[in-house]
Amino acid sequence: MAEKSNNQTSGKGASAPDNEPKATHGGRSRGGSTVVLLILVAILIAGGVAYRYWGFWQSSEQAGGQPPAPEVTVASPLVRDIKQWREFTGQFEAQDSVEVRPRVSGYLESRDFTDGEFVKKGELLFVIEPRPFELALEKAKATLAQSKAELKLAESQLNRTSQLREKDFAAQATLDERQAQVDTAKAAVETAEASVQQAELDLDYTHVVAPMAGRVSQREVSVGNLIMGGTGGQSTLLTNIVSLDPIYFVFDISESDALEYQQQVDNGEVASARNGKVEVEGQLMDEKSWDLDGYIDFIDNQFNSSTGTIRWRAVFPNKDLSITPGQFGRVRIPISKLEPTMLVPAAAVTSDQASKQLYTVDKDNKVVPKTVELGPIVGDNLQVVRSGIEPDERVIINGLMRARPGATITPKDGEIDGSSLPESAQK
Repeated sequence: MAEKSNNQTSGKGASAPDNEPKATHGGRSRGGSTVVLLILVAILIAGGVAYRYWGFWQSSEQAGGQPPAPEVTVASPLVRDIKQWREFTGQFEAQDSVEVRPRVSGYLESRDFTDGEFVKKGELLFVIEPRPFELALEKAKATLAQSKAELKLAESQLNRTSQLREKDFAAQATLDERQAQVDTAKAAVETAEASVQQAELDLDYTHVVAPMAGRVSQREVSVGNLIMGGTGGQSTLLTNIVSLDPIYFVFDISESDALEYQQQVDNGEVASARNGKVEVEGQLMDEKSWDLDGYIDFIDNQFNSSTGTIRWRAVFPNKDLSITPGQFGRVRIPISKLEPTMLVPAAAVTSDQASKQLYTVDKDNKVVPKTVELGPIVGDNLQVVRSGIEPDERVIINGLMRARPGATITPKDGEIDGSSLPESAQK
């Protein structure tokens, strides 16, 4: 029995070594699989990186190691026969402006116009109560009749005294007195006649009429108010009227612009504005086209010492009364004859501190900036180029953001649209 027990014990002890190696072998298998998986992932990552590097190296080698040159649009300046202008900002003014004031005092009886309407010369505006002036006229006429009667009596007495004097029945002194009475009566008649004329004039002044044609302002006094008349500054302001057609345009020119214009006059390019009516063109501030045709009619006789400018004035027709005095506008004055002129899009012009530049492209397709002298803008944003480039140069008109001075670009031929120019300059 003891022996059997030992055998069982030894059997259990013998089985333990057999199981332990098996467990150890299973753990080694799982660890080996993980290592192999990590190695495969690393190989795949390295392959992807190598592939991307190989593709980049291939494309860089094919492109010569440089990125492609940016593409821009170029065109030669548009050359057209046009007249160059100098533009100025100014303000429209009425040729005539009148303050309507009464010449006689009285109560305002009626107003016979609508505020802001256009009135003709002589049109009735206000009526001052006329009855007191009618009575004054009647009184003046009565005084005139009385004076004429006294003159008639004095003349009759003078005739009788003259006859008596011829027969020596009257003294010379009496004759002289009769003559003096006649002269006094004549003077009284003349005074009475003047009084009648003054009364008629005052009665006429009770009807206040428009002194000229134009647009009337609002009334300053309501009906029923007592207004003061006269020729002094104490008279009551009733309203005012401004003329509209034609209309002035007043603007100031700097000394440098005036000297430039005078130089063009001396060179025979333009006519002198002081010696004749130089034709100009105008526009309102919200307009793009120059639809107003006028002429210069006045240049001041001295420069303003404070502003360094001199005042010019143009005259424009205003038949449709669309322009109101006080509006701002622009005028342009010719500073050259009709001559070939280079034009580029205004968007092609860049600024470099105080100068203006155009980017051109040379024969090696490199960007070359050129400092230019510009004139006014004509048509639909076409910039006049007076100097700085040649008519056959290639100017970058689109893609300026991709162009850098000295950089190589890929030029693409374009065209400058000149359809917005006047018909005479489109060919």
